[in-house]
Amino acid sequence: MSRIAITGATGLIGKALSTSLKADGHTVHAVTRSPDRAGPDDLVWDLEAGTIETAKLEGVDAVVHLAGEPIGASRWTEATKRRIRRSREAGTDLISRSLAALDAKPAVLVSGSAVGIYGDRGEERLTEESSLGDDFVAEVCKTWESSATPAADAGIRVVHPRTGVVVASEGPLLDKLELPFKLGVGGKVGSGRQYVPWISLSDQVRALRFLIDTELEGPVNLAAPAETTNHDMTKALGRVLRRPTILPIPVFAIRLLYGEMGASLANVSQRVVPEKLQQAGFAFEHETIEAALRVALDRPAAA
Repeated sequence: MSRIAITGATGLIGKALSTSLKADGHTVHAVTRSPDRAGPDDLVWDLEAGTIETAKLEGVDAVVHLAGEPIGASRWTEATKRRIRRSREAGTDLISRSLAALDAKPAVLVSGSAVGIYGDRGEERLTEESSLGDDFVAEVCKTWESSATPAADAGIRVVHPRTGVVVASEGPLLDKLELPFKLGVGGKVGSGRQYVPWISLSDQVRALRFLIDTELEGPVNLAAPAETTNHDMTKALGRVLRRPTILPIPVFAIRLLYGEMGASLANVSQRVVPEKLQQAGFAFEHETIEAALRVALDRPAAA
């Protein structure tokens, strides 16, 4: 059995990953900011002080770094943008340099990233070899990935899972869409032609474990193979909830509600292809957005 350290272990993905690993007998070391909440297997870090309990990292088999200020939780004030940038840059730099200095280094660092690194790309199909964007989220993601360089330079295999929208009952998609759709006022955003890269929570966990166990390195797109537009997603959610989807939502309304954050995330188009995952033999459990939504909302298909 393996020893695996996880930052962001109490978040949506980290919690599900920890549960999956523990169920298979692996030891999970949660990296926490709260000494009072740390269990006997956990370790404490402090980003402001730049410290981490490195002795507890000695000999771990893998590190999965998921911690970071949520990008879509609130409006993007300048202070919020600074927290988003710093949490990823400082956190990844601390983890990366700490691992590089260990005597018994882990075999792999799975260091988080996101499909936002590609920017707004319309109908262009985006593989791991595609060029990168230059908007706020893209710049954050580029810094996020480059901050793991010290670990790679020390000979640790570094993988960057570029994650799409995670479809889960408590995920960033459904927590904003479920209520208006249930009220019958859900609809496509703008033209609805923008592509939305998504992945079910269970496939996200399975993919992260796949990255730990295989020899993949560098960026890896974590998005389902079905190329789904906002219109496709809207119609699927309407079918799952049995609600109409005839009222389009103008982008200016999203901007009024959520500011730059909402308009940017809702209207960006990223036609992301999981090329490296599929070439390595990974099989998705949920290949259609409707299947993922039904699982997330516990709405089985009619017999």
